[in-house]
Amino acid sequence: MINDAGEDGQAAKTPPATMNPSRVDGAAQPLSFDTDPGASRSTWIAAVLVVVIVAWMGSGLVFSSADSEPISLREAPQPIAVAVAPSEAETVTQFFQAEGQALPDRDTMLRAETSGDIDEVLVRKGQDVTAGQVIARIDPTNNLADINRADEELARAQREFDNAQSLLDRGVGTVDRVSQARATLAAAQAQVTAVQQQAKALTITAPFAGRIETLDLDVGEFVSLGADVGRLVDITPLTVAIQVPQQSLPRLAVGQSATVRFITGEERNGTVTFVGTAAASETRTFLTEVEIANEDGVIPAGISANVIIPTGETTAHFLSPSVVSLNTEGVLGVKTVDDENAVRFFPIEIVKAQIDGIWVTGLPDAVEVITVGQGFVNEGETVVARAAEQPQ
Repeated sequence: MINDAGEDGQAAKTPPATMNPSRVDGAAQPLSFDTDPGASRSTWIAAVLVVVIVAWMGSGLVFSSADSEPISLREAPQPIAVAVAPSEAETVTQFFQAEGQALPDRDTMLRAETSGDIDEVLVRKGQDVTAGQVIARIDPTNNLADINRADEELARAQREFDNAQSLLDRGVGTVDRVSQARATLAAAQAQVTAVQQQAKALTITAPFAGRIETLDLDVGEFVSLGADVGRLVDITPLTVAIQVPQQSLPRLAVGQSATVRFITGEERNGTVTFVGTAAASETRTFLTEVEIANEDGVIPAGISANVIIPTGETTAHFLSPSVVSLNTEGVLGVKTVDDENAVRFFPIEIVKAQIDGIWVTGLPDAVEVITVGQGFVNEGETVVARAAEQPQ
């Protein structure tokens, strides 16, 4: 009994056959919990919790609280503050300015008009001469012989003609002989004229007043017909030549006054005397000349000069270069603020530049120019305009 009871008690304490491995036909079998009620219960609890959490999270998105404030994702940007200064248009004189070069009024080479030995030199290089002044003389020995020979030939031809005409008048001569004698006389007269011109060519004179720039003559030197013997330059008045671009040509005209500043520091007033009508093929610019007085000859030819020509008046604003900016298309202009505090952009054109500022056109007569902050605003934006501080 005891054993039976013990076996029964042991059997009562032993877990169900499904909890422990058992051997069937000597082989091990895996554990199985299919009959455990706790396994299905935990699955249902987890599913309920998932549903509750999802429903709770979704309720906050779909249904908002009546007393909750709306959430703002991004605040609207505040207008940018800029400094502005008033500007009013003024009348300003427009100028055309260009670099040029001083040129002599007249410049020529002195040439020998006949061949011969230099007999006398009467001037020196660098000397001022007047028109017609003798510069040098060529030895006249050969020319004197030519003159005597021509005179004798002329006298003989004249006698021949007179005799032929006398015979014809008496009826014993012929017309052909008279014609031949007349031709011989004309040739002799031409020869006399030629040697007389050669006599004049023996004297080298200045064709106009000026300064002897070069002189390559020495007494006893032989010169050939047409050889260059010197250079004569006239710098009274002086001519300044400049090149004018195509777009500026309509602004210039003969008779306009001009101010010429030379590289030497001299400043003279002049007058436009020539405006070209044919452009240079290489540069497409037009030659323009300004004439200035230079009676004292202080200003030499060939030096650089700056020419300033007033071309009229216009209405413009005087601004600091720092207020000029570029728009999105790369156009040069100025940003302003209108009556509604909106930014406006006006393209401009610079008509005159000074050390302390520039004169520009393209703006209304009175505007509020943005002086600080123009790089941070664009056309059409609303800004907070504040008066710029005035310099002390």
